[in-house]
Amino acid sequence: MNRTRRRFLRQALQASTALALPPVLKAADKKDAFSFVLLGDLHFDKLEHHDMKWLQEHKAGDLSQINNYTRITKDITPRLFATVKETLAALNQSPETRAAFVLQAGDLVEGLCGTEELSAVQNREALVFVESMKLGVPFVFTKGNHDVTGDGAVEAFKHVFHDFLTQQTSSFTGAGKIDSACYSIEHANAQFCFFDAYEKPSLEWLEAALAKRTAQHCFVTIHPPVVPYGARATWYLYNSERDKSRREKLLDLLGKNNAFVLGGHIHRFNTICRTTPGGGRFAQLAISSVVGNAEVKPDTELDGLKDYNGDQIRVEPKHSPETEAQRRAVYASEAPFVKSFAYADIPGHATISINGSQVQAVMYSGITRNVYKTVDLTKLLAS
Repeated sequence: MNRTRRRFLRQALQASTALALPPVLKAADKKDAFSFVLLGDLHFDKLEHHDMKWLQEHKAGDLSQINNYTRITKDITPRLFATVKETLAALNQSPETRAAFVLQAGDLVEGLCGTEELSAVQNREALVFVESMKLGVPFVFTKGNHDVTGDGAVEAFKHVFHDFLTQQTSSFTGAGKIDSACYSIEHANAQFCFFDAYEKPSLEWLEAALAKRTAQHCFVTIHPPVVPYGARATWYLYNSERDKSRREKLLDLLGKNNAFVLGGHIHRFNTICRTTPGGGRFAQLAISSVVGNAEVKPDTELDGLKDYNGDQIRVEPKHSPETEAQRRAVYASEAPFVKSFAYADIPGHATISINGSQVQAVMYSGITRNVYKTVDLTKLLAS
């Protein structure tokens, strides 16, 4: 790495660490009742974040989505975050729902920048935007595929995001430095594990983290689905035959811990309860925060076990028609383990509230605080 690049990355790192920290959560405030805001994919982006020559050579087909995400970043995302601030204020009106943090489920940025320097710019500007919204609580996130896609993106993720996450989690984990996208925090009676779906050691890390668990509730944030849903049935974690044993181990870990799995990636709303061969079960909640327009309505809603079958691939009829048989086979294999299912094409944000043994999610539509659906996650887990 030449001197100019080192200087550039050092400046990017310094800029990210200079962001004002949220108020420290005092030990006296850590009660069993609290809430947090959940955001799905955001894909923060600007056209100037991209080396157009690299893009034309390597990802020419993605230019249209980059243009769209640039528009959303400019016109819609600030309005979404303004609504999130309203939600945080509403939560903070009661000690039982006081917000502890905002959790984002991966693909914070669009990626595809083409160089490490441009990736660092994109990452830094995303953090500057988040901080400019003055949420007043820590902002934590997991790694998504877009966050590390493109030349130099992996390095830029480490250089910019790790230090930011160290700061944001300091009130939970003390002075520990985050040097991996796998990390764990605790708040009140809940443990939150952030799983790096794109590094092989992550599964062993999760096993070790959960072995130390003492908290009543277990949340695991994983960007891609653990349990497939919708048209993109093959877009789930450990989906290849060579990863079969790893998938079985992951399912067993989640089931034994009765985990609440939080994710995104598919850009759809989804809830699932899945059992495991070892007798365990876990719940999955996925949302999207890519809000294309100021006004959105729910579309292609599915609800109930009757809809968890191969026909759900019809929600996106143009997606990969040549793999229809393969995708239907995925659902034939998964269906015996699924005990509850819901799906909808509706973006927005959600809140999750924990009060003793009870866990409840509320999904809000688009950039509004109009409730789309309330989900009793405790009941979902027991279904």
